[in-house]
Amino acid sequence: MKSEQVHRWLTLAANLGVLVGILLLIAELSQNLTAVRAQTRHDLSSDIVELFTQVAGNEQLASVRRRADAGELLTPDEAYQYALITRAFFRYWEDVHYQYRTGLYDETEFSRQRDAWKAYAAESGALVDWWCRNRSQFSPEFAAEFDGILTAHQCT
Repeated sequence: MKSEQVHRWLTLAANLGVLVGILLLIAELSQNLTAVRAQTRHDLSSDIVELFTQVAGNEQLASVRRRADAGELLTPDEAYQYALITRAFFRYWEDVHYQYRTGLYDETEFSRQRDAWKAYAAESGALVDWWCRNRSQFSPEFAAEFDGILTAHQCT
């Protein structure tokens, strides 16, 4: 009888140990998710700062982007340069959208990104034209998101 009671207490203690272990694992996973979100946000911030620094630090590239966005004519080489930097921005934006869809970017932050895209698209016909020519190269989910912000101009 005593042996059976000891066995029950040991079983109960073992089960409680497993339960505590599971709770600790859940807490650790939650902390890891928070760390991943913070790292994702940092990486995305670093990426956009790098893109803006590339444009700001290169007078010729800044001129190309400003003139293209204003609707001015570009040489073939300048048009190529504009296309490359625009592709880089769209890849960054697609990554932000992906991070949002997977839950690593919150709704408030993403809505600010969306507002920035909309503002830029409203001031740059060249950006919208580039998008319309190249949208098939991006994920369908991102393409639908970006198409949704284009109120004044639709791709034909």
